[in-house]
Amino acid sequence: MSNIVEVKDVYWKREEKVILKDVNWTISKGEHWAILGLNGSGKTTLLNMITGYIWPTGGQISVLGERYGTVDLREMRRRIGWVSSSFQERIHPNEQTQHLVISGLHASIGLFEKPTDEHIQKAVHLMETLGCGHLVDRQYQTCSQGEKQKLLIARALMASPELLILDEACNGLDLLSRESLLQSIANLMKEKDAPTLLYVTHHVEEILPEFTHSLLLRKGTVFASGRTTEVLTSERLTALFETPVQVTWKNERAWLSLT
Repeated sequence: MSNIVEVKDVYWKREEKVILKDVNWTISKGEHWAILGLNGSGKTTLLNMITGYIWPTGGQISVLGERYGTVDLREMRRRIGWVSSSFQERIHPNEQTQHLVISGLHASIGLFEKPTDEHIQKAVHLMETLGCGHLVDRQYQTCSQGEKQKLLIARALMASPELLILDEACNGLDLLSRESLLQSIANLMKEKDAPTLLYVTHHVEEILPEFTHSLLLRKGTVFASGRTTEVLTSERLTALFETPVQVTWKNERAWLSLT
């Protein structure tokens, strides 16, 4: 399997309004991608198509070597992890942290059978990899926003997905919590068996150097795609945001300022 995701000539409209148009995008094995765009650019719609929750009006989508329309989407979703901060609201506040992580095995909310020692060990290992091993035996409600996000990522990894989508993972975090979470994500990508990561954000400064490629969406179309260092330029982002901006590179990350 050479390509993780292939999106060919995809468009989608709702109530006669075109949301995505002429989207072509390929993710090859070994690449990690950031997806950047303003609200309404089509990011969430594209994610819903990759996970099979929305069907394109036209075009073709293949994920993990399987063309949608010829495969059981329920099976595909077991191979894809998706982390969104909105999921936090569905978790019981008294849920024990490692039990929350283990629940990712069956994509359930809560545990319905006693976890095995092997599952507990894997959950603790994932928590330690993401820098939240100290949260073992804690109740979910006692964790900070950033810690909760790390737990949700560990939960998504519990089923060993081949593709992991992080949808605005740093939303609502303060500076220190954001940088702690980003460091955990960077550590994850350095793991030998790490899944392909898609990181969705509004904020250029969250795009880590480990994200080798970036996709820019604007008004439902692909504005630019390619290697992150070549895509995140002052000229291109000025055109994307329709506002004069300056990109400054520091520690292999792009930082944005108005000019």
